[in-house]
Amino acid sequence: MNETDEALVLRSQQGDRPAFEELVRRSARLVFSRLYLETGNVHKAEDLVQETFLVAWRSVRQVTDAKGFRSWLFSIAHSVVVDAARREGRKKRSGRRQDSEVLLSIADRESPPDESAQQEESKQQVLSVLRSLPEEYRLPITLRYIAGADYDTIGQQLGLSNGSLRGLLNRGMARMRSAMKSYLE
Repeated sequence: MNETDEALVLRSQQGDRPAFEELVRRSARLVFSRLYLETGNVHKAEDLVQETFLVAWRSVRQVTDAKGFRSWLFSIAHSVVVDAARREGRKKRSGRRQDSEVLLSIADRESPPDESAQQEESKQQVLSVLRSLPEEYRLPITLRYIAGADYDTIGQQLGLSNGSLRGLLNRGMARMRSAMKSYLE
């Protein structure tokens, strides 16, 4: 039997960890997609997803409307992104960098620096165009092509039929192609 998100939230509020894990399974790709759009970095988005769900588990009892769980979760994700940006800003001002950041800043030996820079610039252009799309197109495209979700999962996450989802993806990709074409000209 498939439980509703609302029932899982209520069970989670009573300390039922498996119920919360099911909520995580159902919403992780959606949260990742949102965070990736904000950060533009897969690894950072993955870390922030984990932090988001950790904060959510600790404060799940504060959810007053179980039907609004996803919007509550998105508000936590947004707060986590803002907090991470503040921490990063403090690190830069203090002149200290974490070892992992230093390692990531070292050039990749497999591709020349100019090629890496061009790839990064292209990635940022695509992300910029993607961020400029209306949410109705942005979220399905991100879930499908960045998070790698299948049509059924996306439809369930966003409450869309398969045909509606395919239409949104088609129109969204057409808008992206058009925007990229004008962006490159």
